Amino acid sequence: MPAAPLPAAPVRRPSASEGVVARVMICDDSVVIRGALARMLEGQPHIQVVARVANGALAVAEVQRQIRAGTPIDVAVLDIEMPVMDGMQALPVLLRNDPKLRVVMASTLTTRGADIAMQALRLGAADYLPKPSTADIADDSFRRELIAKVVGLARMRARPAAPAAVPQTVSAQRPLPRQAPHLLAIGSSTGGPQALFTLVQGLGKSVAVPVVLTQHMPATFTPILAEHLTRLGGMPCAEAKDGEALLPGRIYLAPGDRHLLVQGTPGALRARITTDAPENFCRPAVDPMLRSAATACSGRVLVVMLTGMGHDGMAGTRAVVEAGGVAIAQDEATSVVWGMPGAIAKAGLCHQVLPLPAIASRVLEICRASPIRGAVA
Repeated sequence: MPAAPLPAAPVRRPSASEGVVARVMICDDSVVIRGALARMLEGQPHIQVVARVANGALAVAEVQRQIRAGTPIDVAVLDIEMPVMDGMQALPVLLRNDPKLRVVMASTLTTRGADIAMQALRLGAADYLPKPSTADIADDSFRRELIAKVVGLARMRARPAAPAAVPQTVSAQRPLPRQAPHLLAIGSSTGGPQALFTLVQGLGKSVAVPVVLTQHMPATFTPILAEHLTRLGGMPCAEAKDGEALLPGRIYLAPGDRHLLVQGTPGALRARITTDAPENFCRPAVDPMLRSAATACSGRVLVVMLTGMGHDGMAGTRAVVEAGGVAIAQDEATSVVWGMPGAIAKAGLCHQVLPLPAIASRVLEICRASPIRGAVA
């Protein structure tokens, strides 16, 4: 049995002069993977790998040791399949010992790996990382994603999120249009699944317009994400199918490696799935979804831009806003990476910049939502 949680010890944080933002533990039963991840992270000036362990039991012991020393670990990269104690067994024990620890689940690019990763997010993991094969571990996009998540999650631990009761709005926010939107369009990337769980749960069943969603995610993961969003008990979510009607009170998710476009007219909107070239190095990408939505809905679109790396969605948001639509961005304090939401905020395209917990209620207010009867099976 794992040892009981330890009482909190005085926390010693490295000073700014030490240049360490993130104290990281890597837990993986493969010495090759542990070494590869450590090299990627240790090459960054603001990351310190303080431990490398081979299973969940050793991870628990290390977290307890660091707590006793007053130097708690900020982020743990936790493999799922390991001997002695696997990642799913270790996760709740790690969080009992240190509720502020940010855990990133490293899952294989399989359906089973995706399902377990989504389960872990709902059980308290902060994020997930699709782990490539040993031969592909040096892939540059994987390295960038790993570093972004580690740095972002460590920052969130060091600086707690702003209270949802005090919304953070841009100083020169745009006035809200008087007309309710015909469509809710959501974009997200790094840190997105956990943010989506919070947003979708807050929206419940009361969104009286169709919802389209693009999350940067491998094709293996998107159907599993849709299942887990549906399990939250609010709106049903599924991968969008080419040509299907977009109905109020339902979430249509862009399939992995496909763009989701919106066609038709208000009241008769439909999905279009394409294999057009990637945009912003992404497929699916948020920009084509938003550009098409702006046209199909005559601008009456509500954009919600959640945490994500890069600037995908900025050009599409500009098209929506210039056509008369509304844009809300997640704030920096609650974002793992303030890339995508930060891009539209800095470009002056936002009507509001809000902490994640405050976004759902604002969306419902803008949509003038009322419970939907007959729209949800």
